[in-house]
Amino acid sequence: MKVGCIGLGDIARKAYLPVLGSLPGIELHLQTRTPATLAEVAAAHRIPADRCHRDLDALLAQGLDAAFVHAATAAHPEIVSRLLDAGVATYVDKPLAYTLEESTRLVELAEARGTGLAVGFNRRLAPGYAQCAEHPRELILLQKNRVGLPEEPRTMVYDDFIHVVDTLRFLAPGPVERTVVSGRLVDGLLHHVVLQLSGDGFTAIGAMNRLSGSAEERLEVSGQDSKREVLNLAEVIDHKGQPSLRRRGDWVPVARQRGIEQAVLAFLDAVREGHPLSARDALATHDLCERVLRELDAA
Repeated sequence: MKVGCIGLGDIARKAYLPVLGSLPGIELHLQTRTPATLAEVAAAHRIPADRCHRDLDALLAQGLDAAFVHAATAAHPEIVSRLLDAGVATYVDKPLAYTLEESTRLVELAEARGTGLAVGFNRRLAPGYAQCAEHPRELILLQKNRVGLPEEPRTMVYDDFIHVVDTLRFLAPGPVERTVVSGRLVDGLLHHVVLQLSGDGFTAIGAMNRLSGSAEERLEVSGQDSKREVLNLAEVIDHKGQPSLRRRGDWVPVARQRGIEQAVLAFLDAVREGHPLSARDALATHDLCERVLRELDAA
């Protein structure tokens, strides 16, 4: 199987290439416009020169079966459109695009072409979070915080808070009937944002503080007098009387802990089996992000 990796920044190098480079039966091709980066990554993963490409035309000429897009968000619409038009099954980092309109266009293009399109919401497959989907979830609390990073609202919501939005949607045990948004904007920069979703018998609250003093991610799901807590996707604490702690194993790769390895394997399996994945559900997360932005703007 010929697989392309487009964009060779931190997320590609730290998370995706270690997985892709270890899989049997994969002919991996790299593409970036930066020659030094291309040479460095190719050497690290022993990719021969004829599989290293400076532009998308050269990459598409290889007859790819699948592609992973890790370029900057602003470049997603053009890159993903060209891949889909060429019939290449595509996995793209979240978000699809910075607007709901552009994201919708890409999903509809994939459906019209009958080509698989997957969005990298890896937390759905992270073991700690996936296990929370099996726990009573009358109350869901998720915090994803950063240090000294207030940002323009659209960029912050679509590039980062979207993980919180999607995880709340994933863990909600029933249809969402009410949505509440609040936040703090100072001089055009978003300092924090809070999203509350609720329905019959449950409330889900997600928060992001970009001036929190600590980079952390903390998920709690509780109900029926028990609670499960996940810290930084690595430690799981079950509370039912006496707390019990389970830590990530010493030899568990970070990509597996964060659900990235599982997402890669599921996507490639779907390509092999000829079952195009749909990004229609991912589009619902983008739609909710757009609603968050409207509510913040109206506040």
